[in-house]
Amino acid sequence: MEEWESIEEEVRRIVLETLRVFEADEIQLFDLELKGPGRTVLRVFIDKPGGVTIDDCVKVSKELSTRLDVEDPIPGHYTLEVSSPGIERKRREK
Repeated sequence: MEEWESIEEEVRRIVLETLRVFEADEIQLFDLELKGPGRTVLRVFIDKPGGVTIDDCVKVSKELSTRLDVEDPIPGHYTLEVSSPGIERKRREK
């Protein structure tokens, strides 16, 4: 399990570094979920003042996918999902 926690930390670092590219757009990390191992899913929830658009999600997804492919922190296959947190979703505290 310690190895998986290390993977989660590395993924979080990559996500935060990637989002720096979008500082001018005020896009920020709202939450992140990495489910696995096994059928691994990385869910990245982004937000910005005025709300997130589909175009925002697409831009972040493309940039993040490229960085994850290069750094390859997640073993095996995984699914990447980038979305807004939704109106009712509350920020998780960690």
